[in-house]
Order: sequence, then structure tokens, then C-alpha cells
Amino acid sequence: MDGESRRSLLDDFQDAQAVSILRAPNGGEACGSVTGPRNEQRAKQILGGEKTEGAGVEMPTIGEEIKTQVLIALPMIVMNLLQFSILIVSVMFVGHLGSLELASASLATSVTNVLGLYILMGMAGSLETLCGQAYGAKQYHMLEIYVQRAVFVLCCTCVPLTILFLKIESILLLAGQTPEISSKAAEYVFWLLPALYASAFLQPLIKFLQTQSIVRPMAYCAAAALAIHVLLCWFFVFKLGLGYRGVAMATSISYWANVVLLATFVKVSNCCDRTWVNGISREAFTDLLPFMRLSVASTVMLCLEYWAFEIMVLAAGWLANPQLEVSALAIGLNTSGLSYTIPTGLSAAASTRVSNELGAGRPLAVRRAIKVVLTTSFGVAIIVSSSLFLSRDSWGFIFSKDLEVVSKVSTIVPFLCCVILFDGFQGVLAGIFKGAGWQDAGAMINFTCFYVFGIPTGMILSFYFGWDCKGLWTGMITGLGIQVIGLSYICSRTNWDEQTEIAYTRQRKARSSTDDVHAAESIYP
Repeated sequence: MDGESRRSLLDDFQDAQAVSILRAPNGGEACGSVTGPRNEQRAKQILGGEKTEGAGVEMPTIGEEIKTQVLIALPMIVMNLLQFSILIVSVMFVGHLGSLELASASLATSVTNVLGLYILMGMAGSLETLCGQAYGAKQYHMLEIYVQRAVFVLCCTCVPLTILFLKIESILLLAGQTPEISSKAAEYVFWLLPALYASAFLQPLIKFLQTQSIVRPMAYCAAAALAIHVLLCWFFVFKLGLGYRGVAMATSISYWANVVLLATFVKVSNCCDRTWVNGISREAFTDLLPFMRLSVASTVMLCLEYWAFEIMVLAAGWLANPQLEVSALAIGLNTSGLSYTIPTGLSAAASTRVSNELGAGRPLAVRRAIKVVLTTSFGVAIIVSSSLFLSRDSWGFIFSKDLEVVSKVSTIVPFLCCVILFDGFQGVLAGIFKGAGWQDAGAMINFTCFYVFGIPTGMILSFYFGWDCKGLWTGMITGLGIQVIGLSYICSRTNWDEQTEIAYTRQRKARSSTDDVHAAESIYP
């Protein structure tokens, strides 16, 4: 379809679009949405015949774009911190039970994250493309189909993962773990299995709401789930005497509590009146192959990066003074993980804005959103890394009283600052890739930068040149640097006008495979 024909057809739908906008409940404000307040102004512009880009909606100013992205990113940062806190609380309670229990629970948590949660998170990442572009294109009914399809596929994925986790004790023994740790870790993993299935529902629900910019309710639900987790840990451990098993049980229940809270919000609030209409649909169980292709690419893209850091932890255990090196490395990774919650929130904002504007057919708005989020991320990364560098001699005392460990941490802080700077860019760039549907390209870049350059560089510097922990950090900096260069190059060379056409084609194909009862509300023919 040529540009003139498409523009003419878009004009025919503007009146219906304006009515649809005006029907949005409270402009989205009561729902915690950050895009709703301009609804009335948008409808007036459309009905008044004002010239607008793409979908008949005004081009946001830089100030409006900054405000929109911040209001998306902040609740996402809070939500990520609260969800991360569930793991921290679990470690705190288990830590009071003994060193064996702590080591076993930590190992079990690491295993379930690497072989379970990361995979489900990656697969759900495909919804950032599909739901985000469908919402921007006002194909609202497609969101409920996509999220149900994701839940179905993720639950199916949990089945082989469950079989793997039920054999985890034998796997840990083969990996050289002691029988005591392997046995207790396997039991902890068993009681975490319900949390795995909860994640198969939780992650798609998060993406479903995120792509609609309904973000504050997710933070509220995460806070409630954390409060439930603390109470359950106390009750199971100290009142029922269930020990470390009780902590795993509490984690699973807390995850399911979060799922129930979010699902209840979607069902009873008026925020999702347009995106959750028909409930469970048989259409969600059809046309699975395109979704699977995108979800697999999204999983590979995420896991290749996360697994690279896990490999670095394993390598630290092979160094000359493993206790000191692993302790310093753990402090560094916890620090970078804490700081990474900010790029993660900005990544969600980037993904949401890019996917929405691509779906709406507004390439100029996409370019503006990218410039704003990259500038914001760079500024935040400079502030965080500079603050950490200035406190490098005292930072280690937050985690340890061992002077040797604190001294070691102070020597790796400059490397850690570089990681934080690169993380600020790559996190946001990854969000742009998800919003545009480039997960396959992102996966290839991540494999190249970490497994061809980053990890080999770290190993050579650490074990051949004797750089110890500094060599591992240098390797990760190398990988992150190449990653940023690769992602940035693709973004800078992209024709966003063509990408809007690709997004349009994706939505048209998806729409043709469903029985669309809301076609009249679409901005596309």
C-alpha cells in the first residue's frame, strides 16, 4: 500500500478514533496510565482537522516526552526493586538458620534464576514488541490474545523445566557440589517450583500493563506481595518451624499473590476495558509459530547477557584466592545489579514508547523518544558512576567488615563505574530493540560481544596475565562496550519510516488470523 492511499484511509478512520479516545475511562489517569491526560486534547485535534503525524495524534514536545518516560520508568524501577527485595528478604531469613542452609538456598535461587526465571522473562519480552505495537496501532483486542498466548507458551515451557529441576540434585553432584548442599538445594528448588509457574503468568501480565503505560498499579501490587512475603517468612520459619523450606514456600505464595493481585486489577478496574474484553479466547492458541520465533529470539538475547555474568562468578572461584575474589566480585555484582534497576526502568520506557509510536505509524515521534531516553540514561549513569567512584574507599564497608575485602572492592570500583556507564546505554538500547522487534539481531550481537570477545578476554587477562578479578571485570567491560557499539550502530542506521511499515504489516497479519470484532476502531484498514 503506497503512502497516499494509506493516508487517505487513515483520514476515514479519524472520527471513529476520536470517539474511541473520548470513551477512554478518565483519560487513563485513574488507572496509573501516563498517556491518558492528553486524550481530550487529542480528540479535539482530530475532530478539528488539525494536521498531525501518522495516527492523528499530536507530536509530543520534548518536555512531554521526558515527563511520559519518567512516569513510566519510575514505577518500573520501584517494582523491580520490590521484586528483587523478595529474594533479599529470603536470604536474610535463611541466613539466620545456618551457613549450610544459606549456601544451599543461594545455590538453589541461582539455579532457578539461570535455568528458569531468565528463560521465562526472555520469552515474555516478545510481548514488548507485539503488545506495544498493537496498542499503538489501536488494535486493542490483540493485547488479550497476545498475553493469553504468552501464558500458554510459558506454561508449556515450564513442563520440561520442572523435569529438569526435579533432577537438580544429581546435576549439582555432577557439577562438584557437596552431597549436603546438593540435597538441601534440591529440596529448596522443589518448593520454588510453584513460583516458576507463577512467573509464567506474572511476566506476561507485567508486559501487558507496561505496554499500555499502566505502571503504578504494578508497583502497588509488588509492594503488597513483598509485605505478604515478609509475614509468611516470619510465620513459616519462626512459628511453624519449617526452616529453609518455609522460605521457599513463602516465595512461591508471594509470587502467586502478585499474580492474583494483578489479574484482579485487570479484571475489575476500568483501565483495561478496551484491551481485556472477551476473556479467554481460543484464538490465543492458534498462530503460535510467529510468537514462538520472536519469543525464542528474545530469550536468547536476554539469557546470553545474564549467563555471561554467571560465568564470571564461576570463573572467580578458580582464582588463586577464591574466597577474597568471589566476595569482592559478589559485592561488585550486587552493586551493579542495584544500579541496573534504573536502566531497566528506562528500558521499559524506551520499549513502550518505541513500540507504541511504531504501531501508531509515527516515525518522528520514535526518533524523539529515542533521543530523550538515551540522553536521560546517559545523565543518570554519569551521576551514579561518579557518586560511586567518589565513595570507592568506603563503599565496601556497606557489605563487609573485612578490611581485605573492603580494600579489594576499592580497587575494582573504577571498573564497576565503567560497567555502570555502559549498562546505562545498553539497557536502554535493548529496550529500543524489543520495542522494534529486533530481538534476533540483539541475540547475535550479545553472542558476539560476550562469548567471542568479552568472556575470552576476561579469562586470558585473569589466568594468563594474572590480573585476577580485574581481568574478569575488564572482559565484561570489553563485552559491554562492543555491545553498545553494535546496538548503537543499528539504531543510528535505521530508517524508522520503513520500521513503521514493518510494524503495520505485523499487525495486519496478526489481525487477519483472528476473528476481529473490533475492526471498526482500528486506525488501519
